[in-house]
Amino acid sequence: MERYVLFLDDGGVMNDNQQRGVQWPPLVGAFFAPRLGGSIEAWAEANRRVITDLLDPANWRLRIQRATSYMHFDRDYQFDWLAEMCALVGISHPPVEECIELAHQAVNWITPQVKSAFPGVVETIHQLYEDGYTLYTASGEGSMDLEGYLTGMGVAHCFQRLYGPDHFDAFKESPMYYERLFEHSGIHSGDALIIDDTPRAINWAAQSGAQTVLIARQPVAGCLADYTIPDLAALPALLKSVIRDQTVEI
Repeated sequence: MERYVLFLDDGGVMNDNQQRGVQWPPLVGAFFAPRLGGSIEAWAEANRRVITDLLDPANWRLRIQRATSYMHFDRDYQFDWLAEMCALVGISHPPVEECIELAHQAVNWITPQVKSAFPGVVETIHQLYEDGYTLYTASGEGSMDLEGYLTGMGVAHCFQRLYGPDHFDAFKESPMYYERLFEHSGIHSGDALIIDDTPRAINWAAQSGAQTVLIARQPVAGCLADYTIPDLAALPALLKSVIRDQTVEI
């Protein structure tokens, strides 16, 4: 094989989730205040509180467990996000379908404006693209979110497809995610290189037969990663070594 097909995670690999957490609240306020009333500051604070609850690990797992599909999960999430913020701002929320549509509009407006890429990531993606690598995402985020973030970074065109769980109806919560990812993309797992910052995702990908790169400061005990690098900017050098000598120690 001459080149791996690269599957990149987003949050923790391309983008800094902490930076996103700082930038989202005022943008949420700027979107909803002129449309539904209330102040930008009230919406921003409501978003901080609601997101903290929605992303609580126990609540997140419960949502996934009770969802019959990713579409079901997304509809419930978008409605609850906006309805709960409305309650905190002190206004009545729109009807359910209008809530869901308005929430999607907000995401489409906000995500391209968020600037949270780790240093060197944009340049690295452009370099990989120009070097002829085929790029996909392999993220737990929906493809709509990915489209917005990567468009804002100016790199969306570098990717063959922005894969999130909505493409093949599998949450990034079990080995099934990678089984369906490779089936949907038509890429044999042995030809894929998965780049992720989460050891359990790396293990699922490795079990599927893919080569794996963990983004971490040092190797993690129990993680099946073939390679560990500190950030995405180190990937091109690793790839040159791997292609030249499949047994190289990095």
